[in-house]
Amino acid sequence: MDTYFSLLGLPANFALDLTQLEQAWRQASARVHPDRFATASAAEKRVAMQWASRINQAYDTLKNPVKRAAYLCELADYTVDAENNTRMDSAFLIKQMQWREQLDEVRGKPEQMLVLLNAIEQEAQTLEGCLTELLDHKKDFALAAEKVRQLMFVAKIQNEIKSLLA
Repeated sequence: MDTYFSLLGLPANFALDLTQLEQAWRQASARVHPDRFATASAAEKRVAMQWASRINQAYDTLKNPVKRAAYLCELADYTVDAENNTRMDSAFLIKQMQWREQLDEVRGKPEQMLVLLNAIEQEAQTLEGCLTELLDHKKDFALAAEKVRQLMFVAKIQNEIKSLLA
């Protein structure tokens, strides 16, 4: 089975060099670029477009830490299932509630919102480090799926704060 990693010629790891990812995407995209198929048959053009779409989908998934971690879990037959499985450890739930309360308190105060955003970004980095250990070294996909759900929440509140600051 071709994975997004093999499609781009990359190791199937959570820890990815994003520069290497972009280079691999550019090379793969160049191989199926429509200009290369200008004189090809309609069927060949259609196949090239399908490959281009798959390459772009691979790049979109692998460049995003949440999507990349969830994809690695899925490859190992562990679904993150964030819509139905909202179980998280109590310490993280408390942290979520605290962030939400803090956001309510600092809404409209850009300097304080940036402080909160920085704290949440540190949590994201911690979770990404944890996911590197769980996915790339320990191969503990069950615990990684839980950490992915946590990272999804962190990304959501980060995006919310960034949109309020924009």
